[in-house]
Parts: sequence; C-alpha cells; structure tokens
Amino acid sequence: MTQRWSRLRALVPVVALALGLTTAPSAAAAALPSPATAPAGDASRRPHQITSGWNNFSCKPSAAHPRPVVLVHGTFGNSVDNWLGLAPYLVARGYCVFSLDYGQLPGVPLFYGLGPVDASAQQLATYVDRVRSATGADKVDLVGHSQGGMMPRVYLKFHGGADKVHTLVGLSPDNHGTTLDGLTNLLDLFPGAKQYLDTFTPGLTDQAVGSALLGRLNAGGDTLPGVHYTVIATKYDEVVTPYASGYLSGPDVHNVLLQDLCPVDLSDHVAIGTVDRIAFHETANALDPAHATPTTCASAAS
Repeated sequence: MTQRWSRLRALVPVVALALGLTTAPSAAAAALPSPATAPAGDASRRPHQITSGWNNFSCKPSAAHPRPVVLVHGTFGNSVDNWLGLAPYLVARGYCVFSLDYGQLPGVPLFYGLGPVDASAQQLATYVDRVRSATGADKVDLVGHSQGGMMPRVYLKFHGGADKVHTLVGLSPDNHGTTLDGLTNLLDLFPGAKQYLDTFTPGLTDQAVGSALLGRLNAGGDTLPGVHYTVIATKYDEVVTPYASGYLSGPDVHNVLLQDLCPVDLSDHVAIGTVDRIAFHETANALDPAHATPTTCASAAS
C-alpha cells in the first residue's frame, strides 16, 4: 500500500501538467468572453506569423489539387507552431493550405484547443466556409493532429460538415478518447480535480474516455457516408492511449500504424504531427490516392 501511494504522489505533478491543473484562472480572465463566443482565429491575424506560403486567401486550387487543405491543430497547439513542418510540405506539392486557431480560453494566449469541443467544431465550420468562399471550392480536405483529428468529426456530424468535406486525415486522433496512460483514472483520487477541469478546461475533459461528448459523437457509428477517412497512429503515442483508440470503423476508413510502414520510426504523439516525414508522405497519399506511392522508411527523404 505504501508503494502504491508513493507512486500516486509522484504522479500528481504529471497529472497536473497533462491536464492543465498548474495554474488557477485569474478574476480578470473569468470576466472575459467565454470560449464559446470567441471568434475563430487564423495565422494571418497572428503577430508571430511565419507561414511560408500557407494561409494565402488569394490561392486558387489547381486542377491537380482541386480541394484546399485545412489544418486543425491539437490541444495546446496553434495555427502556426503545429504546422511548421506539414504546411510547407503540402504547399510545395501544389496545395492551397490553411490553418485556424480554435478553442481559445480567456487570458490564455498562444495555447489553444482548450475550450469545449462542440464550440470548437462550430469555429471550424465558420472557418471552412470562409476558405470555401475565398477559393471557390465546393469541398475541403481536413488534416488534424490529436484533438484536431477528432474534433472535425463533431463538425461533420453535428454542424453540417459532411457535405463540405471530402477527406479527413487524423494524425494520432483521440477518436474514442484517451486515458493519458491511465492518469485520467486518478482524477477521482483528488477531490475537485474533475470539476475544475470541467469548468476551466472543458476541451480536456471532452477528450477523456467515456466523456459525454465522445458518447454522442460515436453513437450510431464512427463515420458518415461520403467522407473518406484516414487515421495515422504511432505505437509510441504517450498521449492518446491506447493508441488504437484513434482508429475508426467504417466502410471508407484507412487505419495506418507508422511502424507498419517503417519499423524504425520512433515518433511519439507530438512528432507524428509536427516533424515525421513518414506521416507527411502518408497524409499526401490520403489527400491524393490516385497518385499515391508506397510509404516506406525511404519516404522520410522525399
């Protein structure tokens, strides 16, 4: 028993860091507009923009790549930092590429994806309509990392997105929730912890295994007709646990494990969405399956 409680005490700071319990909200922050009413942002409005050719609203899709790609960052991510690798990779291959900020919390700059997932999905709906209007495209493709691979499914199912999206690619998405390697199971040991998260970082609790949001999302099946789904996972994922919880079931689903493509790929949860060229190559295949080429360890050099 002593060993068990020593282990639990050692895990407390890890739980706090992983689940956003490190700081209490200020009174000033509490007085600001709620994340549900905050407008969807994008990198073109950000002072630290370094977008290397993406978020160009004058971009017109080519015949080769007729659908713009909207990149959807993960929890604690943003529209620039999450995509410094993948966005230029896709731009160099002739895509019109866009990214948004969503899930903003009052008084928390730069780190997004913390607001209620349903409200974030509504922000994505607004942004997709903006991209479609600017580019003249009937449909877009979505590529999301972590929460950014799951949250678009809320948009597809509850906010009219199924008619506006051709392909959804999820990089380590938490489609069926995460246990954070079992850490979320410890919340009940700390009185008030879950209530704190529900109130101040609802985007986190929405992603926990068994959440009401995930129950609504996955009721009646994982997928919707007319949308092509690809999930790319890594067995070294330490955030979406178990990693296979990201996989989808349905008639138009392609579930991929990075290590089946390249056994020596050691990418974890962050790397798969930010720097992994194997994942990038497989993403490009999902966006343009008619011209797909085999994804192998050698793809990292392409």
